[in-house]
Amino acid sequence: MATSEADALRIVDAVEREGVMLAVCHVMRYTEYTRAFRRLIEDGRIGAPVSVQHLEPVGWWHHAHSYVRGNWRRADESGPMLMTKSCHDVDWLIHLMGEVPARVSSFGRLSHFRPEERPEGAADRCVDCAVEPRCSYSATRLYLSCLGDPGRERWPLGAVTDDRTEAGVLRALREGPYGRCVYACDNDVVDHQVVNMEFPSGATGVFTMTAFSAAAPRQTRVFGTAGSLEGDGVRITVRDFVTGATEVVEPGAVPPEGASDGRHDHDDDALADAFVAALAAGDPAPLHSGPRESLASHRVVWAAERARLDGAVVDLGTQSPPAKGTVHP
Repeated sequence: MATSEADALRIVDAVEREGVMLAVCHVMRYTEYTRAFRRLIEDGRIGAPVSVQHLEPVGWWHHAHSYVRGNWRRADESGPMLMTKSCHDVDWLIHLMGEVPARVSSFGRLSHFRPEERPEGAADRCVDCAVEPRCSYSATRLYLSCLGDPGRERWPLGAVTDDRTEAGVLRALREGPYGRCVYACDNDVVDHQVVNMEFPSGATGVFTMTAFSAAAPRQTRVFGTAGSLEGDGVRITVRDFVTGATEVVEPGAVPPEGASDGRHDHDDDALADAFVAALAAGDPAPLHSGPRESLASHRVVWAAERARLDGAVVDLGTQSPPAKGTVHP
């Protein structure tokens, strides 16, 4: 929404004052998978939810592309990693649990993509580097391997160059930001972070973001008093504590071949459909990510980042979004 809580609140006040239809692109709220996950909880299939674990495996090459060499590498130019990448996850957990955390803490840092971790003999650019063939974060290997694959030529290669030839890719790596050594960039955002949440109901949650994984769908486990749920973005496994039986629910279609990252293309379509339906009917009911809901989850992200920087537990007060015209510190 904005890079500060005060500016986000000004947006909300303005659209409410003028009667403007607004939805924030928290696309994960809009899928069949999300609806099914919420319905299983609301129907009491696992009793009362008491804890949730959620993992965002960003992927080693994706993190290097976007958060070390790319546009979201610096907090002062875009925002902290928790906002620019993982605000979706925090928002989704709030949507799933049906309440906004009352207290948060957080830990994380930039551990690996630092000059101190640079291998001996590494050059400033991968195309000139003797270490490149055995480096996990070789830009040469990553971007040349995209050639011939329409999906990967669109992304991530599309951010690097419009010239879909080997010579064009190598020229971009020699001259542009995406050819830089990951240990010799100006990045400062974290490469791993956890956020701990306590909800007003007493339920607890933990969210983990890590660069050090395969680029894979998000993974979620919800533990209840009578059962548990485990989801991978496509299917949900339900375990019943009384019978010991498991059921697999598959509400979401597998992403189409060639999808840009295989993780949220359907979400984008569902959000666009909901927004058009809301405009056509003049009714915001189809929008699950309106201004107040999104402001509330943004506030949790800002609070968690303050908790990380200050080494503190931040109290967000009640689970209600701030009243109109009020900015919380």
